[in-house]
Amino acid sequence: MNNVDLSVDLNGLKLKNPVTVASGTFGFGREFIDYIDLNNLGGIMVKGLTLEERKGNPVPRVAETPMGMLNSVGLQNPGVRYFIKNELPFLKQYDTKVIANINGNTIEEYCRIADMLSKTSVDSLELNISCPNVKEGGVSFGRDADMVYKVTKKVRENSDKHLIVKLSPNVTDIKEISLAAEKAGADCLSLINTLIGMAINIDREETILARGMGGLSGPAIKPVAVRMVYEVFNTVTIPVIGMGGIMDYKDAIEFFLAGATAISIGTGNLIDPTLSIEVLKGIEEHLICKGYRSINEIKGKVNIPSK
Repeated sequence: MNNVDLSVDLNGLKLKNPVTVASGTFGFGREFIDYIDLNNLGGIMVKGLTLEERKGNPVPRVAETPMGMLNSVGLQNPGVRYFIKNELPFLKQYDTKVIANINGNTIEEYCRIADMLSKTSVDSLELNISCPNVKEGGVSFGRDADMVYKVTKKVRENSDKHLIVKLSPNVTDIKEISLAAEKAGADCLSLINTLIGMAINIDREETILARGMGGLSGPAIKPVAVRMVYEVFNTVTIPVIGMGGIMDYKDAIEFFLAGATAISIGTGNLIDPTLSIEVLKGIEEHLICKGYRSINEIKGKVNIPSK
């Protein structure tokens, strides 16, 4: 097989290949070791962490949709201290980058978590300011450019770790939000998080999810995600990690052509636990077939015929 360079540089965070797994869909990696070799992944975005243990939202908190799923899990997790003590040592056994997804109800909480993780061996922080499933925090931070700037800047001041800011699609202008994060010191952006949605049981005449609304993920959101990655790539100078509905290598290639430097697989992991490795193989085969020597050659290469 021809030699293809799959390595990418996310503005200081170097991955051996551009395939990562999205936070909230891969646990802390342990759940997948019977299916794939974690060494083959470019990076693992661990389950979203909060300052203290969080039990999550009441059930039902997951609902199937025709082209994906709604979830209102509510960031159930054991807390950042448990992660540092019990999960991080396990993950550091593997040759893959560990990206800690952090969440807070206040700027101070974000900063405390970032400070704690700065003293560890995590490779990057992913600042989740876009999760729509938590009553306080996420949505309000991610929807307002000024607040995005404030929380990103404060976290940047409290940590020297590589910093990824995860953007919400539930905004009026994704370009304005991305510029705010870049200006505040983000090293990289990841997008998109879930779209807010609702499903109703017409027999019971009530919402399927206990909290009414949840985050829509899966194939249905891919066109929105690809469009937003394209817009952000053409707005900021820092790298972009694209995610949203990737179910095979062709989906991944769309994100690269739109401007993503790396991609992240989310809901697809829940359908096929080996999907990330299959996508990686498909990307490499596609590049070879097209005569490329590096994944970076196709970044942002999409052509819009009418332009």
